[in-house]
Amino acid sequence: MDCLIQLPLAFHILQLVLTLVGIVSEVSDSATTWAALLGWGRNSLHLLRLLLVLLLVTLNEYSSSSFVDGFLFNVPTRAVHVASVTSSPLSITTSTTATTTTTTTTTTSTSLYMNKKGGKNKKKKKTSPANTGGGNGFGTSAATSTTTSTTSTTTTTTTGPTAVQQQPSQNDHFRYAGDIRPGIQTPQKIVVDESIAKPDYAIDGTPKAKGNLLPWVVEVKTSTEIEKMRVAGQVAREVLDTAGRAIQPGITTDEIDVIVHEECLKRGAYPSPLNYHGFPKSCCTSVNEVICHGIPDDRKLKEGDIVNLDITCYVDGYHGDCSEMFVVPRNKNPHEPDDIDIDIDDDTRRLLQTTYDSWLLAMEFVGPGKDYKDIGAIIEDYVTPRGFTTVRNFCGHGIGSVFHTNPNILHYRNNEPNGQMAAGHTFTIEPMICEGSPRALTWPDEWTATTIDGKRSAQFEHTLLITSDGVEALTGKIEGSPLQFWERDSKIHSGYWLGNTKEAKQRAKELTDKATAV
Repeated sequence: MDCLIQLPLAFHILQLVLTLVGIVSEVSDSATTWAALLGWGRNSLHLLRLLLVLLLVTLNEYSSSSFVDGFLFNVPTRAVHVASVTSSPLSITTSTTATTTTTTTTTTSTSLYMNKKGGKNKKKKKTSPANTGGGNGFGTSAATSTTTSTTSTTTTTTTGPTAVQQQPSQNDHFRYAGDIRPGIQTPQKIVVDESIAKPDYAIDGTPKAKGNLLPWVVEVKTSTEIEKMRVAGQVAREVLDTAGRAIQPGITTDEIDVIVHEECLKRGAYPSPLNYHGFPKSCCTSVNEVICHGIPDDRKLKEGDIVNLDITCYVDGYHGDCSEMFVVPRNKNPHEPDDIDIDIDDDTRRLLQTTYDSWLLAMEFVGPGKDYKDIGAIIEDYVTPRGFTTVRNFCGHGIGSVFHTNPNILHYRNNEPNGQMAAGHTFTIEPMICEGSPRALTWPDEWTATTIDGKRSAQFEHTLLITSDGVEALTGKIEGSPLQFWERDSKIHSGYWLGNTKEAKQRAKELTDKATAV
């Protein structure tokens, strides 16, 4: 799950101080002082940028916010507007059980706010209809929505179909870019099973664990931590495959979210997106022009829709994060062949294949001793000549016991000092590639980010582990995973991709041979 970058004033001050302290420390500790100075000199533009941004945000009286979530992942401390709630009973097609979930409802028609601090709603700036700042993000966002007064709430435990649903935010002045519109959301779930480990934000929506403040300092996982990451990664893959099989014309994205939620609980996992900075659902479903962070609702999928299903699972204290594209097939006659690829138009094929291949090239590059900043150029240099663009608002991220941490993985050419790869690092690569403009338009829900021109976007994601001789996909496909046309037809690597190590290549070949033999 990707992150949006936007920094508060206090953070800029601290980053600048720590960076300068780091320079002095490295120079003093170095055997070759001049060599150290030259090395830090490469980051002089970075320091200058920090000074300029610090000056700008000071002059513009940038609003104060909660401290950093990891590094470069801060969400201002505020109420997150999710939806409004109606008092009239409405039924839904699926239900949750009393042993696993509860829902929050209100008794009158009003705005429902999650992630409150001290029971008070904070004032917010009005959002502009042309807001292109990138949305709430699983990282940061400016406070952009207006608030209304809240009423008393009650908490109920679902034992069958619930009677209350959350309505989409009504904003008559907001200019949507494409055809997708917000639908009705069912109430947010709460995992109450005490046997399931929960992240520190599960109750109040505020992450407490932090990563290192210096962007080039990346946590090296121990062997024990790596094994836990493997488990979390495989659980995420199993949940993604199960939910992906349900994608058909007529199913709603909310029904997919129910599947994801229940499959997580079955495996003793907590769905990481749920209540992360107030996010109301257990997964992200981004359809057509939605770049990322699509909130599941009652919209039914249609033939020809492209869907990114983004799954993160928290197991035994660690997160596993992955996403994949799916094409909604047409309803076929039962006597027709099972190959649905024939129904996919050329433009869709080109977008998905280009996105997948750029992602593969970036992952193939990964190995000890290489710079994280070089990943972005590989992606941008591949997609641009083919007529596509790469989103700059959102990035990949380090992952482990903390959902989002160092390193930042930018999917475009850059010179950011985000560190060097080393064995034991775990992180995601998740490029978002667009048919048109890469600029993002944020909906009034402050989460959903679409392309500004309404053209489609695609994305893939793995949680990766750097080893002594390359990289492995901790969320790689397993036996029974679908072999998609972009995997089969790729000129970069045909078949499943599980990593660039000798062992990973061998496992991928065995799985591919089994899949193609069926």
